[in-house]
Amino acid sequence: MVYFYCLPTISGPNYHFTSRQLLLLGEMLEFSDTMNRKIASSFLHELLVRPLEHEVDDDGNQIAIGDGVSLGGDKDWAKAVAELAKKVHSSVGEFEMVVSTVVEELARPCRERTADFMQWMHCLAVTGLLLQNTSTLRNLQATAIEPSELLHSLLLPAAKQNHVDVQRAALRCLCLLGLLENRPNAELVKQLRLSFINGPDLVSAIACKALIDLVTWHGPQEIDRAIGIESPDPSYEKSQFTQVDLSDMNDDDLNIGVLDILFSGFHKDHWEFDLEGDNHDNVPTILGEGFAKILLLSGNFASIPADLHTVILAKLIKLYFSEETKELERLKQCMSVFFQHYPALSDKHKSCICNAFVPVMKAMWPGLYGNAGGSTHVISKRRKLAVQASRFMVQMVQTQLFSTESMDQASKSSESASGLADASNNFDISEEGLAIRIALEVASCPDKKTAAGKAYALALCKVVVLLRFRQSEQKAIKCMRGLVNHLAASVASDKELGKELAQMAARLRSLDACPDEELAQDDADAIFKKLGFDDGFKLDTNQAVPPTPAPRSVRPPAPARRRARQAPSSSDDSDEEAGEADVPATSASRVPATPSMTAAARSQRASKTAALSKMSAKPATASDDSELDGQSDVTSEEDASDEESL
Repeated sequence: MVYFYCLPTISGPNYHFTSRQLLLLGEMLEFSDTMNRKIASSFLHELLVRPLEHEVDDDGNQIAIGDGVSLGGDKDWAKAVAELAKKVHSSVGEFEMVVSTVVEELARPCRERTADFMQWMHCLAVTGLLLQNTSTLRNLQATAIEPSELLHSLLLPAAKQNHVDVQRAALRCLCLLGLLENRPNAELVKQLRLSFINGPDLVSAIACKALIDLVTWHGPQEIDRAIGIESPDPSYEKSQFTQVDLSDMNDDDLNIGVLDILFSGFHKDHWEFDLEGDNHDNVPTILGEGFAKILLLSGNFASIPADLHTVILAKLIKLYFSEETKELERLKQCMSVFFQHYPALSDKHKSCICNAFVPVMKAMWPGLYGNAGGSTHVISKRRKLAVQASRFMVQMVQTQLFSTESMDQASKSSESASGLADASNNFDISEEGLAIRIALEVASCPDKKTAAGKAYALALCKVVVLLRFRQSEQKAIKCMRGLVNHLAASVASDKELGKELAQMAARLRSLDACPDEELAQDDADAIFKKLGFDDGFKLDTNQAVPPTPAPRSVRPPAPARRRARQAPSSSDDSDEEAGEADVPATSASRVPATPSMTAAARSQRASKTAALSKMSAKPATASDDSELDGQSDVTSEEDASDEESL
């Protein structure tokens, strides 16, 4: 036990690892002996009441070392102290009794309003250790400081202190206390809401995390009910979050639900965070992680309408592909893991992805639907991000489910006979539903003639050709066949994409059990209504997708008929033209001659004629040579045709 007395001398920021390892070794000791337990208890008391380590800056201000909320400024150190304390005080309720006595001792100057911020932080650190390591509030009954007294005399006053670190530590303790309560306390919830809305950014981050923890533990409905917000009518399906401007909210605005307030945090500009640190404690990261957790555990929150799941997912996808959050590595990592697991857990999750596709594209595409444009570089960059997001969502829809039962059902569905094709009606949660949604969006886009609209239609059509249809979804196949024509008309300028759409139309026709039968308009309207498109749309099944031109043959033209050589004369030009006219028209049209090719051929024939004339000529006088040279220059093109025919 001698080393226990050495620990206080080596504990501190420079010896955290060594002292923590010694504490872990202490857990392995036997404390059944009264003397050993007494010595260890005295040692633990000294650790708990030991002031926090701090530094003094150039202006004489004290700066706490560590995270500012844990005992010793380090959560690993606080955990080691708590484990040793629970080992030494292992009787039922003994740990809570001993630590609450220390809390009551440290809280005296805080109650008397004589404590400085270091004393506040020290008291709150020990309080957090107590709340984090007790399993129920019953163990805190009849102790030195009971839960109600702890809340009203220590935690709520601490949350109203001016010092930011004191507020952060107090909000952490409020969260821990709220998790231990069977039902959240009204004053506790109000304080967390106010701190999130009106507090500095670092305080808002801790309050945001506390609210999300309470929402996932108690449920959003219980949190709202604690402050008097009644549950909405079950028949009312909420499809959007209430828009809240956090900067204009008053302290008495208690009629807005907790999820509405938290979701409004996404829309607040200029959240402050430190890129040099771990950047964990910033509002965008905490909100992203929190709402991702809510979506993963959506089965536990029946009070959250399904339409809000789509809104949340769309926001998370935009957040993941946003330029503003590219420096938040923690957020990127969390979202990456979330998107990897979310579509593989349930068919409902895939349906949510399909529903979120078009809203995400509308919100991300520059120059459309009220979105700002910008310079060419900015527009190109934003379009690229939108295209990446669209392909990313397609990959999520095509992800296989983890559940073996769902995979077996999918395989049976794909192998079903055409006679049972109409039995399946789950196209809205699969690739078929997504393809129809995209086609309807392209057909109903209001700004097709603008550059942004044309690029938008091209991007969507490049995505729709990646989607696959199952033969069991016959109505969806017929519906898509009537929409492919609208897609082809929207991207008529892109020949390659037109070919892909033509191939898609051919695939759909091959999957159609009755390709010559059209889909009734009532059935089409039922499909559109199931996909949330209530305006109706007229299918176009008469006009076929424009066929792509057949490739031209590369066979050389048939050789011209041989003709007897005639004496060079000016009439040879007409004979040559007649010989060329005898060539079949189809052969001539297969490889059209260009001006450069014609000039090259004439030059080559002229060279050959001149060479043959010199070789066949007899020796003559200089005057004859000059005459021959002149003649060869004049008749070079005429003789070239004769030599070519030979």
